Amino acid sequence: MKLMERVKANLRVKRYSLRTEKTYCYWIRFFIRFHRMRHPANMAGNEVRQFLEHLAIERRVAAATQNQALNAIIFLYRHVLEEPLGETGTFKRAKHPQHYDHIDVASPCISPTRLLHSTNEQLDGVPVKSG
Repeated sequence: MKLMERVKANLRVKRYSLRTEKTYCYWIRFFIRFHRMRHPANMAGNEVRQFLEHLAIERRVAAATQNQALNAIIFLYRHVLEEPLGETGTFKRAKHPQHYDHIDVASPCISPTRLLHSTNEQLDGVPVKSG
């Protein structure tokens, strides 16, 4: 049985959702292609670290996306290949989105309905109220 067939079979036996199956297969294929079609059994933690850093630095993915890719690779090694992944060491993590404080309610804002009935000259420098 081919590797991706084994991955799908393991995911179905463990009753993962179809969406998770598709996502994990995507990241496993991406991982293999990133390392020029090398079989994952011939790779170790160092290659996983390189891949995850590539996602964070070059592709600039979100932290949740990087975690999803990591979980797919961990699943591959733990449940499909049944081999230890090895030490990945520390790797560059994708950044979590920054949350900003709320805008001061005392600041001059304009409602969306007034925005629809105003001209551009009336709106210069006035922040738009949202939500």
